[in-house]
Amino acid sequence: MPRILADITPLRESPAFRRLWIGNGLSSIGTQLTVVAVSLEIYDLTGSTLSVGMLGLVALIPLVFAGLYGGSIADAHDRRKVALYSSTVLWLVTICIALQAWLGLGNIWILYGLIAVQSAAAGVNGSARSAIVPRLVRPALLPSANALSMIVMGLGTTIGPLMAGILVANVGYGWTYTVDVLTFTASLWALFKLPPLPPLAREGGGEVQRAGLKSVLEGFAFLGSRKNLRMTFLVDMCAMVFALPRALLPAIGAVWLGGGEQTAGILLASIAAGSFLAALFSGPLGGVRRQGLAVVWSITLWGAAIVGLGGTVLAGGHTHDGVTSPWLVGAVAALVVAGVADTISSVFRSTILQSATPDHLRGRLQGIFVVVVTGGPRLGDVFSGSMGQWRGEGWAAVIGGLLCIAAVWGLALWQRGFLRYDARHPEP
Repeated sequence: MPRILADITPLRESPAFRRLWIGNGLSSIGTQLTVVAVSLEIYDLTGSTLSVGMLGLVALIPLVFAGLYGGSIADAHDRRKVALYSSTVLWLVTICIALQAWLGLGNIWILYGLIAVQSAAAGVNGSARSAIVPRLVRPALLPSANALSMIVMGLGTTIGPLMAGILVANVGYGWTYTVDVLTFTASLWALFKLPPLPPLAREGGGEVQRAGLKSVLEGFAFLGSRKNLRMTFLVDMCAMVFALPRALLPAIGAVWLGGGEQTAGILLASIAAGSFLAALFSGPLGGVRRQGLAVVWSITLWGAAIVGLGGTVLAGGHTHDGVTSPWLVGAVAALVVAGVADTISSVFRSTILQSATPDHLRGRLQGIFVVVVTGGPRLGDVFSGSMGQWRGEGWAAVIGGLLCIAAVWGLALWQRGFLRYDARHPEP
């Protein structure tokens, strides 16, 4: 069993990583709860899948600028302080989202504005947090640490959407967002308890690079010259832009499979459940050396699972009188498989990035990573929302999954060195 279950050595060896892991686990539940609840509230106010998809576009621009500049800040300043200050902003924005619900404002533009601010703070926060982990654990334990992080993310994205569907349906949006306000304090506590993490000088000597445009461009120059690192970003964009079904799920619950908000929550939780299971039984991942090849095959599996989701929706047809379709079981199964594939891809992509990047550049590379892994889904929301409005939600999933598979293998055949990437000799 120890060879199958996740390796908990990072939790035993590093008290700082353990506290960060616990805090992230508790706060991720509330964060995912709010993500789902905002989508449901927008759909309630507008009845439009496209309006839900527009959440992605609203969040994308501030995320891009803040993520890139946030990585530069994380390389130039104490990463603990950067993460703590940006988390405080996220906490205050969550309070404002809860207040608009309690006051019954019912204005989508207020929600769009708050999500834009939240996205900017998340860009800075994500860059700093991700760059912190390699300073807390040994390099050999990075795959295990990333898998453990996926456990708490999977737990949060399993419980959060389920809670969102249940709470929104039974107690309303105000109480739902308030839960996030309370759980987010765990994240602030974990960051406060971290040791100081001042910036390190570049390898070979020299001063710490000051934050600014020159620093950001240096990060892009490094990425542009490293094919394997660049591929971790490109293949993830294939999965998130073409085959992320998040914006489709409110309509799938309301129109196709029945059950409304609770069904949407169950479907989102299914992805998270698959992620959680894959991370929980991630012991064998530590022995995988051909990590690039593993990434390509896991994204292929993700695309196939999204095609399966679309197939169940089309097979079930429209629901009548709010009756839940029996095809919900097939949709759940497809999304559990998608969650498994996503976790495997994420663990290896994160490990490749952390292993092949020198510490003085990790903040900037993680900033670009945050833009991709968070901005990609935002673009995916726009793509799937538009495709769902045009072709229907079932066909949107089928077409997106097939495009994902074609794109990732096109990239793999173009950059064959990524398929040969060996963890024992990490080459960027």
